[in-house]
Order: sequence, then C-alpha cells, then structure tokens
Amino acid sequence: MSDAAQYLVTGLTLGSIYALVALGFVTVFSVTGVINFAQGEFVMLGAMLAAQFVQVGAPLPLAALLAVAGAALVGALVFEVGLRPARGASELAMIIITIGASTAIRGAALLAWGTDPRPLAAFTPGPPIELAGAAVVRQSLWVLGATAAVLVALHLFFSTTAMGRALRACAVNAVAARLVGISPRHTGLAAFVLSGAVGAVAGVVLAPLSYATYDMGLMLGLKGFVGAVLGGMANPSGAVAGGLALGLLEAFGTPISSAYKDAAAFIVLILAMLLRPGGLFGRGLGRGSL
Repeated sequence: MSDAAQYLVTGLTLGSIYALVALGFVTVFSVTGVINFAQGEFVMLGAMLAAQFVQVGAPLPLAALLAVAGAALVGALVFEVGLRPARGASELAMIIITIGASTAIRGAALLAWGTDPRPLAAFTPGPPIELAGAAVVRQSLWVLGATAAVLVALHLFFSTTAMGRALRACAVNAVAARLVGISPRHTGLAAFVLSGAVGAVAGVVLAPLSYATYDMGLMLGLKGFVGAVLGGMANPSGAVAGGLALGLLEAFGTPISSAYKDAAAFIVLILAMLLRPGGLFGRGLGRGSL
C-alpha cells in the first residue's frame, strides 16, 4: 500500500468537505457581503437530521432530502430573523449576528440531541476498495461524487435559472442589480437557503465517516472559511480549490505531527491574509450587500 496514495485519498475526501463548506461562505458573501459564521452549523444540522430521520425509520434517500430541506429552512430563518432586520448595520455587526446564530443553533442542537454521537450507516456497505495502492473507503467515493454533483448543480443553477442569474448580478454589481428591479431581500434569502442546503449535503455525506455530534460544525466551519479565504471569498472555483488544498495539506502533514493538523488551517489563514489577502485565485466576483 502506498502511503502517498493513501494520504492523497484522505486529503481529497477532507478537502471535498471543506470545499462544500467554503462554497456556502462564498455564496452568501458574494451576494450579501456578509461572512456567515453559522455555515458550519448547517453541516452539523445536515448530519444530525439525517441520522435522526434514519433512526425513526425513514429510508436514507428521504432522510437525506429532509435533512437538506431542514438546514435550508434554518438558513432562511437566519437571514429573515437575524440579518434582514439589521440591514445597513456595519460589517462587524453582521458578523456578530452570524456568530450569535451559530451559537444559538449549536445550543438548540445540544438541547434536542444531547452530547452523544449519532451514527449514520455508510451509503454503500462493504470493505474498502484497493485503488492505485490506497484503501479507499466506499463512503469517500460518495463524498467525492456529492461534491462533483453539487458543483454541477450550482453551475446549472447560476447559468440557466432566473434566480441564479439574479444572484450572479448581485454578486457582480449590487447597485446595478437594484436598478433593474432585482430585490436584495429575495437574493439574500436565496443565498442563505442555498448555503444551508450545500452545507447540509456536506454533513449528510460526512456523517458515515465521522459520528454526527452537536458541536461538529464549529471546526468544519472554521476550516471551510479558511478554504474560502485561500481561494478568494467571492470566487466559487477558487473556494473549491482552496478547500481541496487545505484537505491535502492536512493529510500530507499528518505524518509530521497529527497533533497539530488542525493548527495547519489557521497557519494557512494567517499566511494567506498576510501574503495574498484577496486569495490565491483573486476575488473573481465583486461582493453584494444587504
């Protein structure tokens, strides 16, 4: 078995999760100008809701669909209850609101599900697959496939639907979008719903690899944010590349010191902000505003 091949598979799996979280950050920031630090909690909700629905007897496809819908609904509530009433407030105030929303969601999850980890069975049971000298867990293929499917779905949404084009217009020039009748409220709501759904997809495919817990979203959200900053906060393709790069960095850094693998994300964040504050791939799009 090749150690390098194994680290590559692990890094791509981790990086795909971070890429999905980073896409949620980019979607919201591009349209509204808000950095949504509740994004990690959408991942947690996807994992916990899917595990809960399966536990009460729902088939896995239905449980996954309900989990994504539930997280999307919470995303809508975060926007409507927390952010829309505060439109026009400072950027710092908006960030504090999203941090408060993150804390509230995590606290509600603790009350609802407690501290016990919740399992979710692998989508495809069976032993790992030997591929190019690496043992590939079958669920890793689902993670990679889900990431690719989300990327294709987002591309089609933004390029072929009226709402997708409205979101792109707000991302490019929010003032011009208003002048042609595009509602900031509707686009902001759509951005949060979309980010909630994307985050939940990450949680659903991650849960079989790592038990679902009420606090799993905190670190995932921070690492997704690092991926978004690394690729450019308003650059979707850059966010995906940044998430994958971070996952590979963690995986290949594990032999050096697994105890400090989480610190690697924050070292990368500091270096990116010092050396390339616009991201390695630039901002790509402008940013909107509420």
